[in-house]
Amino acid sequence: MTTPEYFPLVDVSGAPYARGVQHGRAVPERVAGGVALYRAQLGRRGLDDATIGQLARSMLPIIEAYDTTYLEEMRGIAEGAGVSLEDVVMINCRTEMLFGYADMKQDAAASADAAASEDGDCTGLVVLPARSATGRLMHAHNWDWRQECVDTGIVLRIRGESGPDMLTFTEAGALARHGFNSHGVSLTGNSLTCDEDFRRGPGVPLVLLRRRVLEAANLAQAMKTIWVSKRYCANNMILAQSTGNDGSGISLETSPGEIFWTLPENGLLVHANHWMSPSALMKLRDPGLPQRPDSIYRQHRVENALGRIEGRIDWTHVKGALADEFGKPDGVLRTPKPADFSSISATVATTLMDAAARVMWVARKPYEARNFREYTL
Repeated sequence: MTTPEYFPLVDVSGAPYARGVQHGRAVPERVAGGVALYRAQLGRRGLDDATIGQLARSMLPIIEAYDTTYLEEMRGIAEGAGVSLEDVVMINCRTEMLFGYADMKQDAAASADAAASEDGDCTGLVVLPARSATGRLMHAHNWDWRQECVDTGIVLRIRGESGPDMLTFTEAGALARHGFNSHGVSLTGNSLTCDEDFRRGPGVPLVLLRRRVLEAANLAQAMKTIWVSKRYCANNMILAQSTGNDGSGISLETSPGEIFWTLPENGLLVHANHWMSPSALMKLRDPGLPQRPDSIYRQHRVENALGRIEGRIDWTHVKGALADEFGKPDGVLRTPKPADFSSISATVATTLMDAAARVMWVARKPYEARNFREYTL
């Protein structure tokens, strides 16, 4: 019998640079794996090493202007892992670097490619306490991305020096992806595209924006963080806050110029990779939907699977909905399939979060076996 493999837990604390050094030293081989993955990915899009370095350096003033402590943490990661600062910036800002390359080349097609490059095809959900078998809010997510990330993912536990503690599933070398904090604020993200992407100049890199959201004291502050930040491109962020047997959630569909929202219905909220707000559908064109039309039925099937349950929804129900292989390989659970630029796409991880109880469960390679490991804050 094969022993299940899990994502390593990385504990960091102290000042930003010290946290970064601890992060890099804990998983240097995973950071190096991410560097190799994204250098190859960018290379297949026509970027040589010199151009990658140039684009990464161009991000430094943008990162520093948003939050100088984030840049310090990246410097620490580079030192701890034995890679360059440019490599760590690439892991955190690859989408924005692709836009920079498209801008250099005056290439609209490359801009569109950049907009779809951050999250792949994901599905996220929230179950409110009134529908939850535990009586606490449930937040869950399938991350569909490059298959290689099964070997670069980590769970990062941050003991905040001045802000809240947080637990985030992310890539080694990255500041955050999705997770929750000690105030019960939780976040997952799904990619979106629109015809306004990368047309309003530089904005806050998505990874940094998500990290800032996970530093929020409450749901309102998390929402405000997104509202006041300048954005490069479209993205969906499902936000929630859970405190004891109470909680609330909202799905924010963001474009560079506007934010649209949907709220839970009958205690349930599900989002995939297409616009759902009626206002957004009236205002925006979605150039990514022809490449991933499965988003429409993925969202519907998860919502339908959970919505028809009589009584309260438990984690077994959520796991089952996120393991749906209908339309294989283009199901809610993505089995490995060829993707763009000679890559392989798959559901890298399924994440379940009970922020009120400060616990997260993550399954690595759920298309092979759904073995969940528990991580606690």
